[in-house]
This record gives sequence, structure tokens and C-alpha cells, in this order.
Amino acid sequence: MASESLIVEPLGRFVRRGFSHTIRYVIFILESLRNVFAAVQCHHLTVEQMHRIGITSIPLVATTSIFTGSIMSWQLAYQFAGMIPLTYVGMAVGKSVMTELAPILTAMVLAGRIGASMCSELGTMAVTEQLDAYNVLGMNPYKFLIVPRISATIIMLPVLTILSIFVGLLGGFVVVYLYRDVSFHMFFSGVRLSYRDWDFAVGLIKSALFGFFISGYACYFGFYTTNGAEGVGKSTKATVVFSMTSILIGGFALSKMLLI
Repeated sequence: MASESLIVEPLGRFVRRGFSHTIRYVIFILESLRNVFAAVQCHHLTVEQMHRIGITSIPLVATTSIFTGSIMSWQLAYQFAGMIPLTYVGMAVGKSVMTELAPILTAMVLAGRIGASMCSELGTMAVTEQLDAYNVLGMNPYKFLIVPRISATIIMLPVLTILSIFVGLLGGFVVVYLYRDVSFHMFFSGVRLSYRDWDFAVGLIKSALFGFFISGYACYFGFYTTNGAEGVGKSTKATVVFSMTSILIGGFALSKMLLI
């Protein structure tokens, strides 16, 4: 009996804690949706967050995208050499970058950079009772803090994904041009060979969903942070872990549903 209790009790606590977090997260998101028009009413706050999330992330996203496209092109050219015409390198790189690599890797970069920053900022406000001060002053924290951040992330992640797609394709072309003598015409003929507007749209749909994941988790865990600096660290870790896990699972699920 003692050995069974050592297993059952921790499992029960884990299930109760998970169920409690799920219910509280759903309530948090519903309350955010109820105040969604604050993104327009407080547009200056939304624009400020868009600049912080989007513009300041451009160098990191561009650097990541260049090497993503370069690695993809090099591996495909290596695998195709002697068996498949290298014009198909552009086709494979274009498809994979548009539908999978650009949305997922851009979202992961932002999960580590923006998600962690957003959560730690809100978490610090929570443990120093600044969020309580908003309520005391009659200011809705969802309106002024949560909705602008979620809206800005959902808007800017597709924009950064578009940048990532073009930079990734450019990086892929440069590598095969320099090391495999694939011309500009040959590479981009391959890209156009299998291009569909729907592939591009799927990448943007994924990135918008990933933006919701990142900002939703960051704001939720930050908003409910307790236990001082230690709690801020735990909330930030939870944000990154949940965001990246949801990005990978959501990316697979959307690919299965939309790419038929």
C-alpha cells in the first residue's frame, strides 16, 4: 500500500494541477477575447508592442533564415547529386521553407526571445503587485497589458515569416550557386515549378496560430506568477517549454489538415 501511495498521490496531484491550469487558461483566454477591441482602442500600445516584437526581431530572424535555407539547399544538393536534376533543389527548398521551416523556426526564435521577455515582464509586475495596482485604479489589465501583446504577436509573426521565407530562399540560392554551380534561373525555376498560393497561405496561417501560442502562454504564465524571483524564472521556463511544444504539435496538425 505504501508503494502504491508513492505513485498514486503524485500522479493525482499532477492531474489536479494540470486540470486546474487548463481551466484557468481557458478562462484567461476567454477574458482576453472579451476585451479584444482594446487592440484598436489602445492602438498606441499595440503599435508599441508590434515594434518591439517585429522590428527588433528582424536581425535575428534574418540570420536564422539565411542559414536555414543554406543548410536545406546544401543537403538537398548533396542528396540529389548524380541522381536528380539540381533544378529540383529549388522546388524542394521552396516547398519546405514556405510551409514548414520558416513558420516553425521563426516561431521558435520568437518563443525564446519575445515569449520569455514578455512573460518575465508580466511576471515581475505580478510579484511586485503592479497588476494589483491596475485593478485598484480601475484599469483593466487585460485591456492595457494582455490584449495589445497578444494582438501584436499574432500580427507580426506572419510578417516576420514572410521575411524569413524570402531570406531563406535567397540563402539557399547563394549556397548552391557558389558550391554547385546552380544558376539563378535554374534555382528559381524549380521554386516556381511547384509553387502554389495555398502553400504560402498555409505558412501564414501556421505563423498566426504560433503567435497566439507564444503570446497566450507568455501572458498567462506571467499574469499568474507568484513566489517572487523564483516564480518568475519558473513561469518563463514554462512559457518557453509550452510554446515550443505547441508549435511542433500545432505545425504537424495543421500540415495534416491543410496540406492535402
